[in-house]
Amino acid sequence: MTNSQRRPLIAGNWKMHKTIAESVALARAVAETRIGPRTDVVVAPVFTALAAVSKALEGSAVGLSAQNLYWEAQGAFTGELSAAMLLDAGCKYVIIGHSERRQFFAETDATVAKKSRAALSSGLVPIICVGETLSEREAGITFEVIGRQLDAALAVIEERELGSVVIAYEPVWAIGTGKTAKSSDAQLAHAYLRDRIRNRVGPAADLVRILYGGSVKADNAAELLAQPDIDGALVGGASLDADAFGRIIRAAG
Repeated sequence: MTNSQRRPLIAGNWKMHKTIAESVALARAVAETRIGPRTDVVVAPVFTALAAVSKALEGSAVGLSAQNLYWEAQGAFTGELSAAMLLDAGCKYVIIGHSERRQFFAETDATVAKKSRAALSSGLVPIICVGETLSEREAGITFEVIGRQLDAALAVIEERELGSVVIAYEPVWAIGTGKTAKSSDAQLAHAYLRDRIRNRVGPAADLVRILYGGSVKADNAAELLAQPDIDGALVGGASLDADAFGRIIRAAG
């Protein structure tokens, strides 16, 4: 299977931006964007806007993602939301292990694995993030780092579930910095991740969509998405502008 046989996925991570009203307006604008028949588009607003955005997206081709979840079904976990709650709000996807969660909220490979398992068990599609910091890249251990992060998630995923798993490679040094990995470097990392999955599960690795994240913009999206193992993009800042996000969506075909 080549990337032409995997449906491109363009996901907009709105991070901690937009009120409910602003989120609804942006979601409606994204829904009006021309989306190719083979392209999947997802937006991830803040928790407080999920239900309202879900309603705004009804009947459109745009899916809804949360930015995080907790692995327990319910209980005394103040401030957390379960997979069932996200489904109730209209989510189909959930971002797990974003570098900002790892950096600022002490998320680990182990907690990312627990969250991935909870998402899959509930029917949510996890977008599992992996990526190296600048110091790790300069130390020449990029593949060691992303391989370890990937292995932790794969350990809790069954082969039959791989078609419902999305991996996002996001070099931490390129997130929100304006710096983007060269398309050839991004392809090397994506190919490494796919080969590592293949070594574990065989041909089923070709089912897994691997997104690139890290200062993706309209002017670099087409080159990145043309790489054989890059199946889409996890877009941060550019997803907050419907026109810019729309151009990235159109670059996917």
